[in-house]
Parts: sequence; structure tokens; C-alpha cells
Amino acid sequence: MDTARLKRYCASFPAAKEVLHGEPSNILVYSVGGKTFAYFKTSEPERWRFSIRVTPERFVELTDQPGIKPARWMGRWYWVTVVDVRRMPEDYLRELVTWSYERALGSLSGKRRRELVGE
Repeated sequence: MDTARLKRYCASFPAAKEVLHGEPSNILVYSVGGKTFAYFKTSEPERWRFSIRVTPERFVELTDQPGIKPARWMGRWYWVTVVDVRRMPEDYLRELVTWSYERALGSLSGKRRRELVGE
């Protein structure tokens, strides 16, 4: 999956918001109800590196793979950074993004979830 397709996939979730933060952070954030579930770095030298939250078990599994590392400043909360999304199997990447979205959505109050997605 290339970066453009992954950006479209992240934006396709119900009530997902895409916000571009410029200098100094230079990140493109995907969130639901104010809770971030994914982001891209938009400046060099890390342009289009992609970060998502994963389970503690997947964190250990993923950070043992080449091209995947703990996300800077977020690794302690089980966020990983994928250096090149084109090198990951598309189905697996979609599964990880979906889990991260559902985790963010699930952290909202029931009332807020119903307001956003009708759950």
C-alpha cells in the first residue's frame, strides 16, 4: 500500500478527522473525537513515516522487524513508526490501523461515541 492509499484509508473511518500541523511538528494527524489513531511525518528526513498505536504484544513483535521502530516520544505508549509503508503487507497494515482507530474510538465516552458514529 502506498502513502496516498493509506491516507485515504485513515480518512475513511467514521468521524475521522485529518489535520495537518505545520512547523515545528510537521505531522499529518488522523483522529476521532480528538483522540489520535495515526499520523504521518511530513518533513524531511522522515517524510511519510507512519505511526500507529498497537497492542503491547504487537509492539514487541513489530519492533523486532526491520523498518519498524518505537515511535519517537510515543513508544512508551505502544506506538510504532513504519519507515516505509510500501514494505508492509497491505492486509496487515489495514488490520493495525483499524485496531488503532477502534482503540481511539473506544477511549471516548459512550455519549461522545454515539454523537460521532451513532454507536
